Amino acid sequence: MSAALASLLALVAAIVISFTSRMNVGLVAIPLAWLVGAYAGLAPDSVLGGFPTMLFVTLAGVTLLFALADVNGTVGLLAHRLVDLARGSARLVPLLIFAIAGGIATVGPGAIASVALVAPLAMAIGVRASIPPFLTALVVANGANAGNLSPLSAVGIIANSRMAEAGLGGHEWKVWAANFLAHVIVTAAAFAVMAPRLRAEAAPATEAERAALTRAQRFTAAVVAGWVAAVVFAGASIALAAFAAAALLIAGRAADETAAIKRMPWTAILMVCGVTMLVAAAERAGGMELFTGLLARLATPATLNGVIAFVTGIISTCSSTSGVVLPTFLPMAPGLVERVGGGDPLAVALSINVGASIVDVSPLSTLGALCVAAVADPDASRDLFRKLLVWGLSMSVAGALLCVLFAGAFARM
Repeated sequence: MSAALASLLALVAAIVISFTSRMNVGLVAIPLAWLVGAYAGLAPDSVLGGFPTMLFVTLAGVTLLFALADVNGTVGLLAHRLVDLARGSARLVPLLIFAIAGGIATVGPGAIASVALVAPLAMAIGVRASIPPFLTALVVANGANAGNLSPLSAVGIIANSRMAEAGLGGHEWKVWAANFLAHVIVTAAAFAVMAPRLRAEAAPATEAERAALTRAQRFTAAVVAGWVAAVVFAGASIALAAFAAAALLIAGRAADETAAIKRMPWTAILMVCGVTMLVAAAERAGGMELFTGLLARLATPATLNGVIAFVTGIISTCSSTSGVVLPTFLPMAPGLVERVGGGDPLAVALSINVGASIVDVSPLSTLGALCVAAVADPDASRDLFRKLLVWGLSMSVAGALLCVLFAGAFARM
């Protein structure tokens, strides 16, 4: 058996375990990554190099900051006040969250920053309004991803620059609009299914929830607002700025650091980082390339948009959209059209953008991981991990269908 095939089988095994067992799949994924690496002749240091250090630091920093804010009651009080913006309607809350996440992502920070900023508070708002964590995660991640390919965002810049290198420049807002519309469609479908089950009105606030913020809570709110401003307007590192903000709260005696560290979702962080490490080992062993090659053989001029959206979607489910998928596939758009014998290179590029982005609610991607990490309860986070994984995989099919139906027409507009 080739190392590439063995790595694919190991990844499938980890996914099956995540669905069929209560065991934390991260604990299984790390030794599987070691075995895959050994079988493929990779040195242990190379396998360890697949550990997502930046993702771990981001998750740890953001969750520590909001755990501190949660311990001293700031998150709860702010959540109650934000719910009031929906005028007591629990069904308006998801739409409000989608709009906030999408607006932040569009103006520059991109989806990862938007989800990191919005997810912890959105989950608290969801609890307050009796909204399932799954729907909350969908509106946060899809809202942020809807604005992610704005020409003002880092990911939008990556996509448009790679398209320009392939001779497909000058379509910046068309790229954003196609991606935005795709995310609105799938989120509207999810909302239509789940909204009827929501309570018509959010639970009324208690006297404690209406109380004025204490000095510690006002300080916490100011520090969190400063963190948001630093990320959005000054381009500060999400992870490092979060740790700096957390240290400031601890130094200011605004919250109990011991209680906050205990409240951090270590189970979810281990789960996400372990699986990401296994995916990295599979990539280095050639498993993802093998999978891509098998799927690419299925394309014809009529199905090219859908096939490339499906392929990039599957890869992006467990890989980096901006760091791996878009830089790798967008320059290939004209060549794919030539190799297959027909098609529109711009439509193929739009399909790559949409197919790779629409699956990013997957917990194997940073956006989904941040949403899972925002849920403190281990059982709830494990359940959310599974649901988001199913959703992310299903979006590879949904994205393919949307691209078959609309990518060509959108490219001709």
